[in-house]
This record gives sequence, structure tokens and C-alpha cells, in this order.
Amino acid sequence: MNWQRAADGTIRAVTVGVFDESAPPGQKLLLEEENIFWNFESHQPPRSICSEPCPPGTRKAIRKGEPVCCFDCLPCADGEISNQTDSRECYRCPVDFWSNQLRDHCVPKEIEFLSFQEPLGISLMTISVLGACICAVTLSVFARHRNTPVVKANNSELSFLLLLSLTLCFLCSLLFIGQPQRWTCQLRHAAFGISFALSISCILVKTIVVVMAFKAARPGGNAMKWFGVQQQRGTVLAFTVIQAVICVVWLTAASPIPYKNTHSQNSKIIYECAVGSIAGFSALLGYIGLLAAVSFLLAFLARNLPDNFNEAKFITFSMLIFCAVWIAFVPAYISSPGKYSDAVEIFAILASSFGLLGAIFAPKCFIILLHPEKNTKKALMGRESAKK
Repeated sequence: MNWQRAADGTIRAVTVGVFDESAPPGQKLLLEEENIFWNFESHQPPRSICSEPCPPGTRKAIRKGEPVCCFDCLPCADGEISNQTDSRECYRCPVDFWSNQLRDHCVPKEIEFLSFQEPLGISLMTISVLGACICAVTLSVFARHRNTPVVKANNSELSFLLLLSLTLCFLCSLLFIGQPQRWTCQLRHAAFGISFALSISCILVKTIVVVMAFKAARPGGNAMKWFGVQQQRGTVLAFTVIQAVICVVWLTAASPIPYKNTHSQNSKIIYECAVGSIAGFSALLGYIGLLAAVSFLLAFLARNLPDNFNEAKFITFSMLIFCAVWIAFVPAYISSPGKYSDAVEIFAILASSFGLLGAIFAPKCFIILLHPEKNTKKALMGRESAKK
């Protein structure tokens, strides 16, 4: 019943609905809402609460000192959701999920890794393949002119081996691109370590050969007798085998594996390769650094040898570039988030490889291809006398 004023000014009760106890649930109360008179200016039903209902994605926060029907609707925090109206709490998403923009349901986290399809991955892959192609072209140039004085004077066998190892250095950077797999995680650092150990070993032996060749040229000098071709091959092999042993021990004791990093960035899963053993990774880098330091020291001490033995100057410059790149790599690698740490490591590999390739082989290719008149034994042996 609803009290309503009639046209004559009297108040009377008007039936606006019926309650039927025998009706099915939900149909017991039937109201004719259009016939109900509300004694308010708006002629609308009064509100029983002072706040609008909280939509999904928010939670109710009761206002202190006010009636319970008065509350604030606070948005759920990042990583939390509420999927009901007037929810009192927000619920945190599972580890592999994150809240959507409306905070009303959880969505899978974005998986981040350095991909072959993105511009950064394509650029690094292109540079890597380009570097390997340049090594192959340089190797073909040296092979074609292997009987010329410039190639012979710089130990052609070690030069060929160095170019082959630099090609492997360029190609091993491709293992750092793409979604990490167990075999790529195990192979990427092993291939990187052995390739660079082979490269630096060749450079170190070339440096030793330069120094001994100069001593052998002095009266009574016979140093080269004790460091012939067989000894050079054995030294390169021994230095490389040591690195291979380090890699085998590392992979056996604590092998690198794919790892979903959910802590570095809350909204993303960083798919990376866990190194497994920090000591093994440090030993790998430390051994390469030791070979580079020894090679740089020997080349620096021999930098003032006569011009016909100026290979030491090129080696000094190449080792200077190599050491500078990898010293700068450490802080850059630590401070780079997510996939950019792999990009920094690839950049260091490519930059140091290009540094070795350019500093050692560019001057020789310049003479072989552009100034063949200088590629003679007389020209090489006459540099010092011509200057005097």
C-alpha cells in the first residue's frame, strides 16, 4: 500500500503491489513502480547509501567516523584484482600473471627476451653475419696471396687460424639471440670462451714470434730454433685446451639453464640464461683477460722494434681496443635490464672482434689489394734503411 493524495485533497491508500507467499522464489513480491508516489522533489526512491557501489577493479574503504554506507572506492594496486562489485579486498595475481589495465582480471605476463624478429635483434644479427663474411673475405685474400711477402712475414698459418677463430667469435654472438633453450644456454658461453681463447692465443703466439724473430736476427741469435712451427701450434692448442677444460668443468658442475626471472620487472617475465656458477663464468672471462693482458704487455714492450717487425704495433693497438671494450662491458652489463644485458654482451663480442680484425688485418689487406708494389721482400726489408 502507498499513501497518495487524491484530486479532492484527501489521503488514501493505493495498492501498488502484491505479495504472494505461494509464488516461486523471486516472484513473491510484484510491484508496480510507476504507480508509487515518492514525497521528494526528485520523485525518485530515496538512496539507502551515500556512496556509489564500487565497480570491479576497486575495493571498498570505509570512511572513519561516518556511517557504514559511506565508503571510498580505491583502485587495486598493480598485480592485484577484484572481479566483483563492492569487493572489500583485492587479490594478488599468480606469479606468472599480472593485472590488466582495469584491474578486474589477471592476464599472462609478457615474456621478454632478445628476439630475431625485433629491430635490435635483427641489427645485431646482421652485424654478426657481416663480420663473419668480412673474415671469410679476408681469409680468401690471404689464401690467394699466401706466397707473397706480407702474408709470409706475418706467419700465414697463425693468420689463417686467427681469421677462423674470429669468424667463430662473430657467429657465436648469434647464440645470444632468440628464446633461451637449454642447449643454447650451455653452448653460448662455452663457444664464446673457446673462440676468444683461440683468438687471443694466436695473437699471443704471434707476439712471441715477433719478439723471438727480432732476437734471432741479431748476431748469434738462435731463439727461433726453440719456437718453431710445431711449438707454435702446440702453444696455441695448449692455451685453448685450458679454456676448454674450464668450460667442461663449469658445464659439469653447474650448467647454465633457461630461467624465468619474475623479480627484476613485476609486469614482465625476463627469459634469460642463468649462468649456473658465478665462479665458472668468472674463470672463463678471467682466463681470456689473462691471455689478453700478457699479449698486450709483450706487444707493448716490443712496440719499438724495427719497422720490418712492426706487427707488435698492430697487436698492441688491437689488445688496447680489446681490453677497453671488455673493461667497459662489466658495468654496462650489470646495469642493463632484461634483454639489454644480452645485447650489451653481443655488442662487446662484436666490437672486440671488429677491433682485432681491423687492427691486425686491415693494414695488410691495404697493402695487398691497393699497394701491391709494397708487397715485395725488397720493400719490406728496405723500410728501415729507406728511413735512415
